[in-house]
Amino acid sequence: MSKKNADLGKDSIGKLMLKLSAPAIIAQIVNVLYNIVDRIFIGRMPSGDLAMAGVGVAFPIILLISAFSSLVGMGGAPLAAIRMGQKDNDGAEKIMANSFSLLIIIAIILTIVFTLFKEPILMAFGASDKTLVYGMDYIGIYLIGTVFVQIALGMNAYINTQGFAKIGMMTVTIGAIINIVLDPIFIFGLNLGVKGAALATLISQAVSAIWVLKFLFGKNSILKIRKENLKLDKKIVGSIVGLGMAPFIMQSTESLVLISLNTQLSKYGGDLAVGAMTIMSSIMQMTILPLTGLTQGAQPIISYNFGANNIDRVKKAFKVCLISSLVFTSGAYILLMTSSEFVVKIFNSDPSLLKITSDSIKVYFAAIFILGAQIACQQTFLALGQAKISLFLALLRKIILLIPLIFILPNFTSDGLFGVLLAEPVADIIAALTTLICFAVFYKKTLSKIKEDKSKINSEAIKPV
Repeated sequence: MSKKNADLGKDSIGKLMLKLSAPAIIAQIVNVLYNIVDRIFIGRMPSGDLAMAGVGVAFPIILLISAFSSLVGMGGAPLAAIRMGQKDNDGAEKIMANSFSLLIIIAIILTIVFTLFKEPILMAFGASDKTLVYGMDYIGIYLIGTVFVQIALGMNAYINTQGFAKIGMMTVTIGAIINIVLDPIFIFGLNLGVKGAALATLISQAVSAIWVLKFLFGKNSILKIRKENLKLDKKIVGSIVGLGMAPFIMQSTESLVLISLNTQLSKYGGDLAVGAMTIMSSIMQMTILPLTGLTQGAQPIISYNFGANNIDRVKKAFKVCLISSLVFTSGAYILLMTSSEFVVKIFNSDPSLLKITSDSIKVYFAAIFILGAQIACQQTFLALGQAKISLFLALLRKIILLIPLIFILPNFTSDGLFGVLLAEPVADIIAALTTLICFAVFYKKTLSKIKEDKSKINSEAIKPV
């Protein structure tokens, strides 16, 4: 390991977690702030309500583009870290270079498909005659920068997985700061409106992409993108896609969950209930993203030491990750259960909306305390390269449990709105318990086998010749 980055195989686990998680958490918080500020600027435009709606119907496309970057980045980075732990940096570089090529190909395909069919897609996502023009203006410019989004988000994972967490944090921070600065200039100063917001995003993503590539091609990166490794290898691509499918599904299905929730909430609670969900979705994002940053800090440590057969360090890193995650989500639970009105007032102070949202929070977030265990275990599965289990658990919570429960539970409760909201904690509890059981079985079985194999190798090594 370079002296400029963390030594994943030797440094104190607690200090490593702090060193790697803190920048990741800060980066995620910056991301949240960027999203909120971006919406504030668009909302203050003339006809801001229509502009917000237009950008809103384009948001599933943006989520899908980001999901593809996670498919490759979060699928390949843990595999590269495992190879590094095995002292196979050449293998890690092949994985990273294949990821780069795959991201470029995906970016080209997504740009062409969405550009050709953006109007019918936006209409299918709920655009009206009045909001379609805003959605078309925004996504038309945003799609030009798809390749920058793929590189900035997908390849940044390879910076973090080498232990350069501060560099990885700067990728997100630089882009967010540029976006926030350019938004008012382009939207109001140059009178470009929604097009200005999209242009600001495009430029910020381009700068972030350049930052990432400058580092990975530079002398300070342990792993380098080399020309001879850019040709796609079917086996490597299959492994990347297999492991990355779980985070891809988690992100790409988020829009489907929101559509399902809004449909049912509108049916049982009207526009106020939909407005409440908009606020609760923002609160969930503010909880999940820092938690994701925390668990991402553990991923390189677990992957590297798993590859190096340092099982004691794997166990200790997981333990620190699990406890930290549970403390975080338990704190969020206490805050939301005791101060829900205070939290809601950050977004809106309308009395009617304030009441329905603060009441809904106590149902919707009733099981958020257990979410820490679920995400810690799920991220550890990713770190250990367990693609099939990660995929199943990603499908379990949203597709198998949450979406069906949103439509089923209102039929069994006297208050349909309560039934819709109840779907979230029920899905959380079932998914978390299932994840814990799967993890306990796998963890014990796999790590014990590795320990046995290591003992056999050591015993063979000391046999007399």
